[in-house]
Amino acid sequence: MSLRETSRREILASGLATAAAAAMPARAATADEPKRGAQRLSLERLRAWEALGYGIFIHFGMSTFDGNELSDGKAEASLYAPDALDVDQWVSVARDAGMRYAVLTAKHVAGHCLWPSRHTRYTVANSTDKTDVCERLVDACRRRGVLPGFYYCSWDNHNRFGSRTPSDEGFKWGNWAGVPADGEPQAPFTTSVYQNFQTLQLTELLTQYGPVAETWVDIPGVLGTGYREFLYGRIAKLQPETVVMMNSGIGDGATYDADYAWPSDLVAVERALPPASGHRGWREIAGAERYLPGEVCDPIGKSWFWVEGDAPRPDGVLVEQLQACRARGTNLLLDVPPDRHGRIPDASVQALLRLRRNAGL
Repeated sequence: MSLRETSRREILASGLATAAAAAMPARAATADEPKRGAQRLSLERLRAWEALGYGIFIHFGMSTFDGNELSDGKAEASLYAPDALDVDQWVSVARDAGMRYAVLTAKHVAGHCLWPSRHTRYTVANSTDKTDVCERLVDACRRRGVLPGFYYCSWDNHNRFGSRTPSDEGFKWGNWAGVPADGEPQAPFTTSVYQNFQTLQLTELLTQYGPVAETWVDIPGVLGTGYREFLYGRIAKLQPETVVMMNSGIGDGATYDADYAWPSDLVAVERALPPASGHRGWREIAGAERYLPGEVCDPIGKSWFWVEGDAPRPDGVLVEQLQACRARGTNLLLDVPPDRHGRIPDASVQALLRLRRNAGL
């Protein structure tokens, strides 16, 4: 590891400590606090992540330009063409809104990469705007005291290498252990060649830009248990302090499908709120008791990617969501998508600033 990388890791560690002290109050300690658990990360590290409280999810990429959240991956790379890309604006908005961390969709379902990956031509290097958005995000975060994170989607409609994706006709969700019952169709899956590709790409993301506070892997069910375990270990080796989200999907997080999402450091609460009784951090998974914090993810409007006319939800709804997340013991990762110019629209900016005031951040 270079001295430059070492200093960046020290910055990340100090940043988490500072954020933990300054962020909104985390969930109160419980009677079972003395337990340490069998999870990879220490309780202290996980509490520091919980203390961040509030982050920005940034869905931006090919889907912004082809208008399809679940892109078929067939559009030319040149279709990605922001004409006023301003990643610094994204991070400034997040900081001014009281958000402590930022997670960028480095690669979504379209398979188009927001960094110049060496393992596919379907990247910004062959697009109309060639900016390495991942590099720009990390640099902007470092200057503004916001912690960076990357999202990577395992459902890839462009770089298939023989995989079957949920876009294919006749797919069926489920059977994530990889053994369908007699007569049942096989769930979407990834081939070993695709899995090599995903390992190489995540290695790029986790070695080229310095410390990454959160690593988001979406649609982990298509990877299979064996490769997920390998991938989790690879991520942890490359970025020991990162918090890994294997997205466990839509729902309130009360139950957890280990065949679909384990191993993970977090439990996802997607387009929902945790139960009124609060997020259950301690879980019995894979034969051991572990502590898994929760993270709610939801768009500021209706769509994950920018869509013309998709306005932010009413102020009262947004403040209730943020307050409920914190009261029930989860972070909120609020998706605020940039438009086709490459900027967060003013309506979203103003909604975020009002949310900060209304929530007393």
